[in-house]
Amino acid sequence: MKIATFNVNSIRSRVEILNAWLAEHRPQILCVQETKAQNSDFPLEAFSHLGYHILFQGQKKYNGVAIFSDMPIRNAEIELPQDPDKQARFVKMSYNNIIIVNTYIPQGQSIKSDKFQYKLKWFSWLKDYFDKTCSPDQPIVWVGDLNVALEDKDVYDPKKMWGDVCFCQDIQDAVRNVMNWGFVDLFRQFHPQPDQYTFWDYRVPNGFHRNMGWRLDYIMATPKMAQQCIDCRIDKAPRGLEKPSDHTPVVAEFKAF
Repeated sequence: MKIATFNVNSIRSRVEILNAWLAEHRPQILCVQETKAQNSDFPLEAFSHLGYHILFQGQKKYNGVAIFSDMPIRNAEIELPQDPDKQARFVKMSYNNIIIVNTYIPQGQSIKSDKFQYKLKWFSWLKDYFDKTCSPDQPIVWVGDLNVALEDKDVYDPKKMWGDVCFCQDIQDAVRNVMNWGFVDLFRQFHPQPDQYTFWDYRVPNGFHRNMGWRLDYIMATPKMAQQCIDCRIDKAPRGLEKPSDHTPVVAEFKAF
């Protein structure tokens, strides 16, 4: 079984790349973030030939999340109840007995901004959601663009970048608070080495080819799922294509579950 996550940075701009990737890799589940399309503009027809069922929640120009599933959508939820702004950052479904949670965490703008405080609150709201609706004993996969680099090795220049909204003590603590509920970072379970990134800023000249990146995209799993995971990897190929997203997919493979 394959479960993947991919921040596409506008799904309508990435239809060709996403179609080709899905056709080649055929994951059972693909979680997408930053679709930047309100529901009426989501390009369902562009993916209809692939046979996926698609759960999505969007808003105009910003945010937006979706799940592509090779099985019918069950137990769908399209917002985080604790979020008073109801931004399009959360979708959840069941795949057989596995709970899939897809999140697009706020970027945060600047440390002293209200948007950074919203980012911190969002992680606390997510933790509260797991406390109230789930158990760490269940098979749960939580994925998405978390807009956090957890360790020095998750950024290309930790000394220079420390203090950024995606790389500071407050935000690392906020993520670990959710992880301590009962989640394992699957990529690090298999790949402890540095220089492994999922995001390369468009604004950094030739940043992708110089590997000046960040690891911001994650697949987390409860112990029951983590024990069944046989690999978790970053697929850099889509980032090297023409007109790519600034992120690239992360893929986890599991034994039959």
